[in-house]
Amino acid sequence: MFVDLSVLLNEETPVYPGDPQTHITPAGLLHKDGYKDHYVCIGTHVGTHMDAPSHMLENGKNLNDFPLERFSGRGVLIEVNESFNIEEVKSAAVQKGDVVLFNTELSARYQEDVYFTDYPAMSEEIAQFLIEKEVGIVGVDTCSVDNIDGFPIHKLLLQNEVLIIENLTNLKILRGKNFRVHAFPVKLAIDGAPVRAVAELI
Repeated sequence: MFVDLSVLLNEETPVYPGDPQTHITPAGLLHKDGYKDHYVCIGTHVGTHMDAPSHMLENGKNLNDFPLERFSGRGVLIEVNESFNIEEVKSAAVQKGDVVLFNTELSARYQEDVYFTDYPAMSEEIAQFLIEKEVGIVGVDTCSVDNIDGFPIHKLLLQNEVLIIENLTNLKILRGKNFRVHAFPVKLAIDGAPVRAVAELI
């Protein structure tokens, strides 16, 4: 069984403040051209998406520089109440290569402005702990792992080639479950891309 962890991507999909809106324009009409086709203009960090190191680092890797194995791994769910808690993270038995997902339940407010202005962020202590554990991916159901200027958590994780997924959803379904996460981005030689993130229950 698979659980869809991605939000729907369309012209109404909210975007991070300052990012470009999504535009979907017909490029082929069935009654006129005999087929349907669309021109899709999106930002690389819209909807459920993955950040590559080049998102924040001058000489960082692009998504296409990583082997496919890096986009899949054992899933670990960590609950976040009002803030990220290092003790919760330490007790989660995180292992090398894991995909660590943080559930704040804020995805329920994805269509509201507050989703982008009032959310908990990861601490440097937690980020450093996950780096030392050599996790593969960190995922959140919020718009960012940072909520202060300068994006220090992004930079810390990405400098160590820990990939980041933001704007996840449906994480509460994974409570008490064993699962693997698969999140394959489009093969683009750039700083990020939307992903169809899914959890495979095992």
